[in-house]
This record gives sequence, structure tokens and C-alpha cells, in this order.
Amino acid sequence: MSINSPKDNKSKQFNDVVLIVGPTASGKSALALQLAKKQPSVIINADSAQVYSDLRILSARPSKQEMAGIDHRLYGYIDGAETCSAARWARDAKSEIAAAHANDILPIMVGGTGLYVRTLLNGIAPIPKIDPVVRAQVRELDVSKAYSSLETEDPVSAERLNPRDVSRIMRALEVVRSSGKPMHHWHARLSGGIADEISLRPLVLLPPREWLYERCDRRFQMMLAEGAMDEVETLMDRNLPEACPVMRAIGVREIRALIKGEITQEAAQSQAMAATRQYAKRQYTWFRNQCPIDWPHYNMVINDDNILDIVI
Repeated sequence: MSINSPKDNKSKQFNDVVLIVGPTASGKSALALQLAKKQPSVIINADSAQVYSDLRILSARPSKQEMAGIDHRLYGYIDGAETCSAARWARDAKSEIAAAHANDILPIMVGGTGLYVRTLLNGIAPIPKIDPVVRAQVRELDVSKAYSSLETEDPVSAERLNPRDVSRIMRALEVVRSSGKPMHHWHARLSGGIADEISLRPLVLLPPREWLYERCDRRFQMMLAEGAMDEVETLMDRNLPEACPVMRAIGVREIRALIKGEITQEAAQSQAMAATRQYAKRQYTWFRNQCPIDWPHYNMVINDDNILDIVI
């Protein structure tokens, strides 16, 4: 299905789901919008930052004007005081996809959070609830000690994890200590995925890195011009715990330091741009290496001249 040849299927058996993934600033939202204008569609967010109502500017969430009258779902629907897990998002995305299919509308999922997409398609590992005592004991360890313990108790996880990946190391160690089974035991028992229930039409956007990084820099400059400082000030006024995802979002820490007078605007901008480029690089690597080999990849720059020719 190409973007300029919409599907005419109006049967209740219609179960297509378009999936557009890639790093931040790669042109996903613009491509989704052009496709949605060609046939009855709903655009479903698959980005972990754009779910939060507090981060419209810093998450690059489409504005009402940019949505161009197209129905957008799972954007800004969660308060910043909450934490949206991949499991929660997957449940919500399933509901939106089912509702779209019930009305013969094409669901177009768009985002850069690979874990969200993988959880929706492949399912969730049925890991039992972690014993609070075990969790507290594990979280008291420094990362080197935790990793050393993991090498003994779950060598498979230790082999695949970076020794400095604090959160995943702690998670793997608390799982094996609390459940008595290593992570790969639970991952082999994934359930609840919808991959076999839909006709997936994926596209991975991996444009040239130099173009992508330049877009990242330009986007952050636009965020400042659009009121990112006001957005962070409002967030600061809420006095949310530092552990909340919105407080760790790219740009929040740098702008907060600027507001407090701890760094200059030039330094805040430079640090936030660097963090955005690093994030884009990690996403680029993830989607290049983790997506199924048969998923189409688009490696060119997306612009007004070629966007309608991209095949999905």
C-alpha cells in the first residue's frame, strides 16, 4: 500500500495496522498525517514521552493545528504524576486499534519507543510481583556489585546487558531473586501480543544521520521559541518526585538548571541538543538492529517532494 493509493477495503474483516517507527525528528508524524489524509484513519501515539499531558512542547507532540483535523489518540492523555508502563500503553493501544477496526478505520501507529511496540506485538512476560523486601535490598547495591551478582545468578541476562545499565541490571537481579527464575524464563512465556491478529504494514525510518542530527538541533531551538521554558516552569511548580518520567525527559533538566540560574542559556541549549542527538542515536541503533529483517526500511531524507511516494 503506497501513501497515494489508499486501501479500499470496507469489509469488517479489515484488520490492517500501519506502523511507522524510527528515531526522533525522522519525519514519522508528517508521514503518518499524509497517509491519514488519503483514507479514514486514526493516528495512535507510540512514543513514551508524548503520552504525558505536561510535555506537549518538549516531547514534540503535534499541536491541534498540526493534527489537521485527523483523530489522534494516546497523545497527552496521562498526567505527569503517573508513570506509563509499556504494559499500560499496550492495553490502551489494543483498545484504540480494536475501536478503529470496528469502524473500518485504518489505525496508524507512530512513535519512537521500541519497547512499547514490541510489547504490543509480542506480548508481556508474566513476571510475578516483586517482593518489596527483595526490591529494597537490590536497590541498595551499587551497580558493580549488582552486576557481579547477576553474573552468578542470571548469567544470560548479564551477558546481554551493559555493565553500566543500572535500571536493567537491577530489574534482572530483583526478578531472579524474587521469582526464583531468570528473565529469559519469563521472556519465553510472552502472552497477550496482537501480532498474529492483525495485518501489520510496518515502515522503519532511518534517514541519514547528519540530516537527522541537524533536525534534532533545529527542533530544540524551535521548542525554546515556542515556550519550552514556560512548560518546565509549570512542571516545576507541581513539585513532582524526581523519579517521575516527566522530570527525566530530555530538556527538562537543562531548562530547569537555566531557570534556577545554574547554567547559561547557551549551555542549556548545548546540553539539551547533545542529549537529543544521543537519544536519536540510541533509537537509530535500536530500530536498525531490533526490528524484524523483513520490515521495510526507508533510508532517505523525507521532504515535501518525496513524502507522497513512500510505500507503506
